[in-house]
Parts: sequence; structure tokens; C-alpha cells
Amino acid sequence: MADEKTLIDVSHPLPPTLQNILDQTSLKWIFCGGKGGVGKTTTSCSLAIQLALCRESVLLISTDPAHNLSDAFGQKFSKEATLVNGFNNLYAMEIDPSGSIQELIEQADEGSGGAMGSMMQDLAFAIPGVDEAMGFAEIMKHVQSMQYSVIVFDTAPTGHTLRFLSFPTVLEKALGKISQLGGRFGPMIQQMSSMMGAPAGGQEDMFAKLESMRAVITEVNAQFKDPEKTTFVCVCISEFLSLYETERLVQELTSYEIDTHNIVINQLLFPAKDSTCEHCLVRHRMQQKYLNEAHELYDEFFHIVRLPLLTEEVRGPAKLEAFSQMLVKPYVPPS
Repeated sequence: MADEKTLIDVSHPLPPTLQNILDQTSLKWIFCGGKGGVGKTTTSCSLAIQLALCRESVLLISTDPAHNLSDAFGQKFSKEATLVNGFNNLYAMEIDPSGSIQELIEQADEGSGGAMGSMMQDLAFAIPGVDEAMGFAEIMKHVQSMQYSVIVFDTAPTGHTLRFLSFPTVLEKALGKISQLGGRFGPMIQQMSSMMGAPAGGQEDMFAKLESMRAVITEVNAQFKDPEKTTFVCVCISEFLSLYETERLVQELTSYEIDTHNIVINQLLFPAKDSTCEHCLVRHRMQQKYLNEAHELYDEFFHIVRLPLLTEEVRGPAKLEAFSQMLVKPYVPPS
């Protein structure tokens, strides 16, 4: 067999584990993301379990509309934080960032007798991306009010994740525009609201709420760009498209000024030396080719964690806990 370069040299500069995340106690926000189907949920759940061993309290949030946390732990989660079975300091919740905008508009209606809701809707949807961004704002307000040591996000596939991470900037600009409109047209809106029978003060209350939301988003935006508080774990598999997507993700995160210095490569095959499975050997050689490329690209600045393809699904707290050990102790394939 040509070019039988089966095992990667593990002596690269940075340790091939996520121990650096556990050691960085200043971290508040940790994102796990990548192309669909690469094991983001297993990685984020496993990382949250390891963090629960060394942090006072951990919240794991799924922002992926597909929501796999419930399946992973074998326990139903909702948009309210719920204690994970078998743990006393690990909580999980599943939320849809794009689903919160309607709630915000309904609240505006209630506070203004229906006059503000339609105006808010027109303003919101006139600015591209602000519908999801305002949903994001409601989530962040909710999360900010909770007292957790660290929050782990199991994010949607790459495109959605990048949009999610751009929301603070989008929303900051949008709310600034809306606040300016409030200052400029506030008296006219108040007069129109009164003529339509809306209760007095509804418009001021609404703009005050938007201004307080902007303050939260400004703070979150600053924290996302602070490497002491935020980091992003890129998850992939050793294939061309996944590696390409990872490089795109790394470049985009850098442009957003979001720290990333960990890459998890899942589903690696390690056939036995005497294996006669041609399919396994061919796939192993292909994986090693892209694994070598990943090391050439990222060795100097990234911790590269290599995880094996297992013979059974990683589901339930016990299996996730066992799998999580490989995030902090390098996996050694059987000889």
C-alpha cells in the first residue's frame, strides 16, 4: 500500500486537549460549532460535563432549531433552564433565536393597546437580520439574568452560527436607529397613540425597554470580543468539505474579533494493524491526509483534539461522561 503514513506525530506545540478551556476560569461564554453532522452536540455536552467538574454552575444552551440536547441526555429540555439528571450544577435549555421576535411584538402590543406593536414590527423588519437579532437579544437578556459561572452554546450549522454571532453588532446598530426615531418622532407617536386610544406612557415604556435592551447587547458584544471571557471551539471531521468549512469559520470568527484556538476532529478511524477491512483502510488513509492538512494549517496556534469513531452512539449521561474524558486526556488508539 502506497504512502502508509498512518499516525500523526502528536508532538505538536499545543497539547491536543481542551484542558486549556477548563483552566481558563475567566471564560463566561463558550461556543461549539461547525458543519452539520460533525458531532457538535456530543462535543458541547461533553465539554459542559467537564466544566461542571471544575466550575460552580454550568448552563448548556442549544440554539440549533434541530435541538439535539434532549436526545443526547435522554431527557426533555425546553426554553427554561432544567437541571440535567445525575448532576447538581449542570443545566440545559433549548431555544430558537428566531422565535422570540413575535413575543417582543406581542409585549409591545400589550403595553400600548396595539398601537406600538405594528410600528415595532415595521421598524424591526425594515432592517435586514434584525428580526432574529431581536430574538437573540431577548435570549441574552434572559441568560444575563441567570447566575451561571459559564455558559456553553451548542450552535446551529456554520452559516446560522455566523449570523448568530453577528447579531450583537446588527442589533446595536438597529436599536440605535430605533432610539433615534423615538427621540425624533416620539411626541408625534405619543399623540397618534392617544388618538388611537392607547394608554398614556406606552410609547415611552417601549423605547425605554429598547434602550435597556441595547445596553445589554452592547455589553454582550464587548464580552464576545474579549478572549478572557469568550472562546469558540470549532468542531469538524477529517474530510475536505468539513475542513474547508472550518477554515471559513476560523476566518469569519477572526473578522468578528472572536477568539478561537481549539479544534475538535471527530469520527476518526483507527483500524488495527492486521485489519483486512479495505473500506476501513481506504477511509483511514483519506482521513489521515486531511488530518495532516489540519495540523499544517493550525498546529502553531490551535489545540487539535482527535476523537475516534465509536461503535455505538454516545447517548445518556454515563456515555457522555465517559466520552468527555477524551477531551482532557488525549485518545490513544489501541496498538
